[in-house]
Amino acid sequence: MRVLVDCQGADNSPAAEVEGALLALKAIPELRVVLLGDEEKIREVISRHKIRTPRLEIVHAPDEVTGNDKPTDAIRLKKDSSLIRGIRMLREDDTVDALVSNGASGVLVAAATLRIGRIEGVRRPAFCPMVPNMLGTPVGVCDSGANVDVTPEMLQQFAIMGTHYMQVFRGIENPRVGLLNIGKEEEKGDDLRREAYKLLEKTPGINFCGNMEAREFLSGEYDLVVADGFSGNVLCKCAEGTALEVLKRLKRDINSKKKYQMGGLLMKKMFEEEKEFMNYLNYGGCALLGCEKVIIKGHGSSDRIATKVSIEQACKMLKGGMNERIRESIARIEGEEQ
Repeated sequence: MRVLVDCQGADNSPAAEVEGALLALKAIPELRVVLLGDEEKIREVISRHKIRTPRLEIVHAPDEVTGNDKPTDAIRLKKDSSLIRGIRMLREDDTVDALVSNGASGVLVAAATLRIGRIEGVRRPAFCPMVPNMLGTPVGVCDSGANVDVTPEMLQQFAIMGTHYMQVFRGIENPRVGLLNIGKEEEKGDDLRREAYKLLEKTPGINFCGNMEAREFLSGEYDLVVADGFSGNVLCKCAEGTALEVLKRLKRDINSKKKYQMGGLLMKKMFEEEKEFMNYLNYGGCALLGCEKVIIKGHGSSDRIATKVSIEQACKMLKGGMNERIRESIARIEGEEQ
């Protein structure tokens, strides 16, 4: 497996990406990594670890894509950036299997859609991040930001792609799928959600459990949530923000009184474990499902561990034949509709 790693454009670049790649190479014997970015900076990080391996390559791509770049401008004008060079290699080089990037989401989605293309039959690629629930098993959300405006058929495809992803990446044989809505009843929601409900009910291979209200998101009753990109993104960020604010509140209250501080000392280990459990960096990047090649979008603040997990995530998708499974299922559904 030959995986490209974009080493620019994130908060901790290039150290997080380079060190994460070195950790992944140790863990996965069949992995080869290509680091894209400023070669001098990349070699400086590598030299600190005194590691030499023929499974590590460097491609000099000095330009950097930032979150302020318009996707079309970045694709057209920043051809020597690590992200755009990586997309081009992914398209043109058959020996390249996947791309991991912690850089700009908008540019990545646009470049992947325009330059890599979609799996035949897929209407739109979709992001599918993992969020830890209260039972300690992550729940996937598909879509979470790639598509603001969707159709019922697109939501059906998100359920199909997300189901295969949970099977391959998380090893869940029959993922429980919920449709994000404002109520549990079948007739709730707008026309989009009602039509999608009807489609999901009759979609083979999908363990559809009906509508899911946002308050049930972290209950552990669902393995995959299907949503339009706008709602899914709000759902994920609301859950993330709530968890962080609850931790801040607990810390403030514990420090407010001596007796609370004494109790806090006794529970310090537990609080540390809970904080680590809610740390999104431990759950891998956000897979862009539906593209012809495997693409993982890591969080902009990813450290070396998060980058390592994202690379491992890409390898699992490759080993599990993720794209082939999606292609077969989409073709089957399209054939039945015709």
